[in-house]
Amino acid sequence: MKKLLLLGGSRYILPVIKSAHSLGYYVITCDYLPDNIAHKYSDEYCNVSIIDKEAVLNKARELKIDGIMSFACDPGVATAAYVAEKLGLPHSGSYESVSILQNKGKFRKFLKDNNFAVPNAKGYTSIDEALEDVDYFNWPVIVKPTDSAGSKGVTRVENPEDLRRSIEYAISFSHSSEFIIEDFLEKSGHSSDTDSFSVDGELKFVSFSAQRFDENCENPYTPSAYSWPSTISEEHRKELKDEIQRLLKLLDMKTSIYNIEVRECTNGKAYIMEVSPRGGGNRLAEMLRYATGVDLITNAVRAAVGEPIIDMEQKPYDGCWAEIILHSEKSGIFDSLWVSDELSKNIVERDLWIETGTEVGGFSGANEAIGTLVLRFDEQKQLEEILNNQSKYVKVVLK
Repeated sequence: MKKLLLLGGSRYILPVIKSAHSLGYYVITCDYLPDNIAHKYSDEYCNVSIIDKEAVLNKARELKIDGIMSFACDPGVATAAYVAEKLGLPHSGSYESVSILQNKGKFRKFLKDNNFAVPNAKGYTSIDEALEDVDYFNWPVIVKPTDSAGSKGVTRVENPEDLRRSIEYAISFSHSSEFIIEDFLEKSGHSSDTDSFSVDGELKFVSFSAQRFDENCENPYTPSAYSWPSTISEEHRKELKDEIQRLLKLLDMKTSIYNIEVRECTNGKAYIMEVSPRGGGNRLAEMLRYATGVDLITNAVRAAVGEPIIDMEQKPYDGCWAEIILHSEKSGIFDSLWVSDELSKNIVERDLWIETGTEVGGFSGANEAIGTLVLRFDEQKQLEEILNNQSKYVKVVLK
């Protein structure tokens, strides 16, 4: 029986555990939070911090694993690559390449050095150094931790005098106390955040989504809904696919699922914003399985232990699909979820993670999501009506 080590313990790896079990693999989950939900479904749990790559390496040797993954868990991706490389296990790419992809500062520099379209950006470890560079940027700017996901620690800054506060906020979410400042790119339509897949470095499945935000919540940069197909133009989708493929070749990436963020902007250019060799959070790979029938999750599990990839090919969307990330716009006590009867025929899955009486936050990050709603439509027009007016159709009711 093959042993698969999964880094992290959130609910987003539950379908990974399910796929691994369906393949007959023994699943070990690992992090420093024993109460995380995924540990209830794995075959074994080990209490080790996933950002301590040497500790994870020692545990992996002890467990005699056949593969390692960090799915929908950004902090563990570089660690997984490190352990796989040290133990000679199947891996998405070298530790060096994965480290470039996982650090926003290194990634922006790599893109710039290799003539990709890239926003004006610099990474820092010193607040004072960053404050001396205010004239380098075209304002407004975005400040982010270099090593955090889920939109945590991200702010838009309009004026240089507000920069220090935003930097300190970003650092509070960084494991390495690193942050990046970059020009704010005004998007055209909706940005895209969704998953893709390469086999031996060749893109076999590429998807683009329409990522949506709730401007009324505490963090307006936390995604609140997704839909497929994307609003990005066909010309830019082709360009982005070619550029993502070029990136994977330059970094000598292998077989992997990727969470990829791209943006089409009002300046007429399209940009690769992030490429991470992991499945995305917010159930993106599950949504693609609904929409296309392509199983990225099971194939990511196969890849992790060196098994052949099966049925990985580009397929069209079966209709128009949407995922609403259920959340409260303000802190309080959860009472109930109200969904309009008009949506009943479009609901494919309703997944609520909390019970009445649970304390909820104001959606300052993806970790404050309370569930998901999966919807299918025959026409894009109906989908847009629902997602552009969500409060008319879906409400989180507080006590």
